[in-house]
Amino acid sequence: MFTVAVTSQFDFMSEEYATLFAESCATAFQHPVWLDSLYRKLVPRLKTEPLVVTVRDASDSRLMMVVPLLRRRQHRLRTIEFADLGVSDYISLVASESAIDAIAADPFTCKRIQSVLKPFDVMRIRKLRSSSTSVQKVLGATACTKLPMSAYGVPLGDDFAAWRTDNMVASYRKELDKKLRQLHRKGHVVFERATDLKTIETTMLKIQEYRQPRFESGDLLQDQIFFQFYLDVATRKDPTLARVYTMLMDGKCIAGAMSLSHKQSLLVIATGFDHDSYKSQSIGSLLFEMIAHHAISVGDRELDFTIGDEPYKTLFGAQKSPIYQTFGSGSIAGAVAGVAMQNAPWIKSITRRFVK
Repeated sequence: MFTVAVTSQFDFMSEEYATLFAESCATAFQHPVWLDSLYRKLVPRLKTEPLVVTVRDASDSRLMMVVPLLRRRQHRLRTIEFADLGVSDYISLVASESAIDAIAADPFTCKRIQSVLKPFDVMRIRKLRSSSTSVQKVLGATACTKLPMSAYGVPLGDDFAAWRTDNMVASYRKELDKKLRQLHRKGHVVFERATDLKTIETTMLKIQEYRQPRFESGDLLQDQIFFQFYLDVATRKDPTLARVYTMLMDGKCIAGAMSLSHKQSLLVIATGFDHDSYKSQSIGSLLFEMIAHHAISVGDRELDFTIGDEPYKTLFGAQKSPIYQTFGSGSIAGAVAGVAMQNAPWIKSITRRFVK
């Protein structure tokens, strides 16, 4: 029924992948532009090896599934992981739900998929939106657990004022109204979607600049390799994925956000704002309100704050949903490491010594 192949040179900008993605249950982080840029910009620079599995209909060679993976070494273990590299919030096999179920129900195809992944010690697929048993069968995973962090999203309606009333408490709405008046008294404020290349680049640089004092470490935008990846996605000619917002005070960018648009959901993935100059005006919260306002005006149905348990998300009515990870092993050392990844830090420490 299906044929399986593995390649390191898959064309994510091809017409057949665009068709598959449009019909799939995949997320914005498997969009053709996102994965094309990830494999071109990040993979060669980060000592990882592309590992893309394709599944086709045996009768007509139609592409039915793509599994974008990577090989890398961690603690001397040969690992397989999804094409994430820290930049993607959600992970999904690129296929329709019916195709995933059909492939999962075919033992021969599942075995073939698991065979082309070898050799490896540990397979760890993180940031799944569901604990799908079909996904586990396809990949040969033996365990699935919840991650300690959650995703947050809030539905959007047709009217911004009604959305505020339904999702934000009256005291917080009143506070933000006051902050907005204060901000306008400081000068001429403009909020808009950046559409020209120069404005997008300027806004992305300001996001990077404003984020630097807020993060002691771990902010990918401070690494030029990752910054160039985000900038590449933001400046692509394809307008369907990336959306960059800029807030100007008398013509100067004081806040910005990069977001991804997918199936009427707007995913905010990076924000930056001049906290020192506008601390008293809660400029970060005002930025999210303005993003929600624009999203409603263009017909988006959800504002997705993505992964992370920051308290501010609930102030806008966002509800948390679980995120999962699944494991598989290809060796004894990998099986031990897989147990450690699901348990206490002291077990992880023992496992590292065992592997070494």
